[in-house]
Amino acid sequence: MRVVVAFASFSRHISGVQRHAISVARCLLTRPEISEVHLIAAPWQLEFVRDAASCSDERLHVHTAEIGSGVVSRNLWYYVELPRIAAELRADIVHIAYPSPLRRGAFRCPTVVSLHDLYPYDIPENFGRPKVLFNQFVLRQCLRSADAIACVSESTLSRLEQIEPSLASGKATVVSNSVEPHRQVSSHSPLSGWQGQPFLLCIAQHRRNKNILFLLRVFKRLLHSSQIDPETRLVIVGIEGPETKDILQFLDQAGVASRVTLLRGISEEELHWCYQNCELLLAPSIIEGFGLPVAEALLAGCRVICSDIPAFREVGRDNCQYISLDSAAEQKFVNAVLAAFRQPRCEPVPLPQLSAPVIAGEYLRLYQSLLARASTAQAPTLRSPIPTSHEPSRAGGD
Repeated sequence: MRVVVAFASFSRHISGVQRHAISVARCLLTRPEISEVHLIAAPWQLEFVRDAASCSDERLHVHTAEIGSGVVSRNLWYYVELPRIAAELRADIVHIAYPSPLRRGAFRCPTVVSLHDLYPYDIPENFGRPKVLFNQFVLRQCLRSADAIACVSESTLSRLEQIEPSLASGKATVVSNSVEPHRQVSSHSPLSGWQGQPFLLCIAQHRRNKNILFLLRVFKRLLHSSQIDPETRLVIVGIEGPETKDILQFLDQAGVASRVTLLRGISEEELHWCYQNCELLLAPSIIEGFGLPVAEALLAGCRVICSDIPAFREVGRDNCQYISLDSAAEQKFVNAVLAAFRQPRCEPVPLPQLSAPVIAGEYLRLYQSLLARASTAQAPTLRSPIPTSHEPSRAGGD
């Protein structure tokens, strides 16, 4: 089975969507039924993709999408170019890593889209107007056009059932992100000037749902409490976004800039160094589609204090301390951190349900069911002969 995974986006630094796409590829390569996996990224993503997806498996191929950095160019590429590239690669399945414009009937094989969240509806502040209206349109268009929707969590499926019940019941299923212990950890710190000082960790893009300004207020209270080491840092790993300006303004006005480190674009090995060396992970999100940092922290043996939201409960189960985001939430987070400092580091928590072989099996069953359905229906638009006389002209080679 040949699978094309497309995830070209504007991001020049690795983030959740890119990590998801690479994880899908890694999972699929654990199965002998997969003959080829083709990852298609934007030109500016190739460096971190090849770093994160590096493996000796000759079935993995990384391609460059000839795509501009603008919104129009990117969306046109998905709508116009991806179907042609998929045909040239003789794809059996096209898997789009996040909702993007999808031309129904243009593909000669079934299409799957990963649905991480319903943010355009749940937290429009992440986008602003009028951009959020465009994102809502693209989301619905893609979900309606895809042959299957792979929700990354029960929480996401539940939200889809509320917004698009017919899609949820007709073609949506849950296939979680794969999360496994990282075997390679950086031997050096990605924190400038770090000499063993304690630090709290947060993995979050600068977007409203991540609640970073709330976290900064919590950290300010902690420093003023005089109950933690005054050299303690807060390390926030994530790319810039709509909240960046407000975050920088808060740091300047609150006088805590010297104790807060903002990181982006670090390697997988450096990220896992952070998990292994932090005092604990803080995740105060308002809403999430999954809980990747929570899962990775538990696997690394981190203590986790997070907001009490369904996605975190689904991943963390009884292994995290959950705090409701009510009017007293800031002080509750402060108290929880102070209590955690007095406790020993946790043992790693196994998450076998998120292992690569398990998730690969779920994807394979989904793909095979789509191919069987297409074959039974004898739909010529899905299974018509595919040209094999030439190589892809718009997606560059490995």
